[in-house]
Amino acid sequence: MGEERERCPAEVAIDLLQEKWVLHIIRALLDGPRRFNELSRTVGGCNPATLAQRLDRLEELGIVKRTVHSVMPPHTTYELTQAGLALREVIGAIDHWARQYLSPSLSKEG
Repeated sequence: MGEERERCPAEVAIDLLQEKWVLHIIRALLDGPRRFNELSRTVGGCNPATLAQRLDRLEELGIVKRTVHSVMPPHTTYELTQAGLALREVIGAIDHWARQYLSPSLSKEG
């Protein structure tokens, strides 16, 4: 009773990556650093509070790096760390799977 089981690393990763907007943010940052508003436009549909929360969590986990630029006016950019860039393969695999198995059904929805 009361014993907690150790979570499998894949389970932990899936829990993180299934959070709404996380994969969209990572995919957008694969193209390089972006400012908050640019990232918000690229991701599309994510409210600013949620985007800020997800970015903070990804930064906390070492997936995203935040840089504050001391210029006038000051601005902040976000970019993927090595851990974040390593997710390129994951997103590529999802893209490959979707093109192979979902493309016909997606074209029928239009």
